[in-house]
Amino acid sequence: MDNETPADHGHLGWTVGTCTCLEGAIKGTRLFRVEPGNCANYAIEQASVLLDSARRASFIGVMDNEPVLVWASHYLSDMAKALMDDAHMGMVKKV
Repeated sequence: MDNETPADHGHLGWTVGTCTCLEGAIKGTRLFRVEPGNCANYAIEQASVLLDSARRASFIGVMDNEPVLVWASHYLSDMAKALMDDAHMGMVKKV
């Protein structure tokens, strides 16, 4: 496996790995955490993909009366927020 970072990666910074998403069964716990050391550029790109999927799921869920798609939209939005927040922390830390 190639461990070299492509030239276009990392110029904004790296994820710090502190942001979480989706509440756990026990109060105050979370199910997922962003991994540290990922390219902030890529994290933001993936957050955009998640938000587009959330937007589509929300629209279809409401129009077709499919509550499961509305919940999927909620979860995808939470994941995207964690990615964006974590990438932002890495970008601020870099400066």
